[in-house]
Amino acid sequence: MKKIIVTATAIVAMSAIALTGCSSERGGGSGSGSTKDEAKGFAADATIGVALPDKTSENWVLAGQLFTDGLTEAGFKPDVQYAPASNTVAEQQNQIQAMVTGGAKVIIIGAKDGKQLSTQVEAAREAGAYVIAYDRLIENTKAVDYYVAFDNFKVGELQGQALLDGLAARAGHEAPYNVELFSGSPDDANSAVFFNGAMKVLQPKIDDGTLKVVSGQTDIAQTATDGWKAENAQRRMDSILTASYTSATIDGVLSPNDTLARAIITSVQQAGKPVPVVTGQDSEVESVKSIMEGVQYSTINKDTTLLVQQAIKMVGELQKGDKVDVNDTDQYDNGEKVVPAYLLPPVIVTKENAADAYKNVPSLEKIVTSYE
Repeated sequence: MKKIIVTATAIVAMSAIALTGCSSERGGGSGSGSTKDEAKGFAADATIGVALPDKTSENWVLAGQLFTDGLTEAGFKPDVQYAPASNTVAEQQNQIQAMVTGGAKVIIIGAKDGKQLSTQVEAAREAGAYVIAYDRLIENTKAVDYYVAFDNFKVGELQGQALLDGLAARAGHEAPYNVELFSGSPDDANSAVFFNGAMKVLQPKIDDGTLKVVSGQTDIAQTATDGWKAENAQRRMDSILTASYTSATIDGVLSPNDTLARAIITSVQQAGKPVPVVTGQDSEVESVKSIMEGVQYSTINKDTTLLVQQAIKMVGELQKGDKVDVNDTDQYDNGEKVVPAYLLPPVIVTKENAADAYKNVPSLEKIVTSYE
């Protein structure tokens, strides 16, 4: 099985630590079962902290509301906080520390920067709280108990394959195809995972000449988009078009999410060029509309509702002192331990399968049917 190495290769002993997960001072079971002393649980009406990054994505906004409603319905007291987009990671650090001080029994963290939260999650462990990394892995600390996410390497593989499929269907000519590559923010551990997954599919095609990256920018440092900000992606796309596509046609662009996909498309349109095949992720409303209009080629459906439900299920298992359900114990090495994870399967969506993909998502199903 593939293994995501974030910063350093963990020694084998770390796997055992990751699977036992918790100290005797904390309640709740670990991912591989617990000793009787460890399986103490905690009060059914305990405070549960949820620290989320800024609201730059529709899915983060939705997640906050789902956590508030779902934890309340489960009988817990939710404390849901966002780190402002204009602020540094320090605000999220302060929010997590306040949750620790306030006695939260579990803290679910969608990290603003997973490399800068070790002090706070270690304080949580010292206080007897559990830490669940949500969607983004927290790095360089043993104090992360669990990780819940979609299979992000698979997301990248699906994006890479979608780019190839879209080129074959829409380019209007045989290979080679001119493409450009974009990746996410360097402070998000998922960015490298998405990119590496995509490059597993695309690199052989670059090597054999099927794909030509005209700008020559193929390294993740060159393709990164700081802060996942649309304006940064559009600015880079503008520069690439000016420098490399004065006469050449751009056939495809690997975009790691929908927000950046729309920015890339805007750049191409403003340059007066035909829209290339552009991938995406997150099933954002405007991108689903774009896909149905035949502009953006694809997105990835990662149902936020299911991801939040799984995180809340983990909280319930910890509260009861039960074994926490995980389905991956060797992929996610954060540099200090292999974090036990529950991974959900992502789904590729194009215009052709959108009706099936969104049949249980009323808001998106309504959009799709409006184009039929």
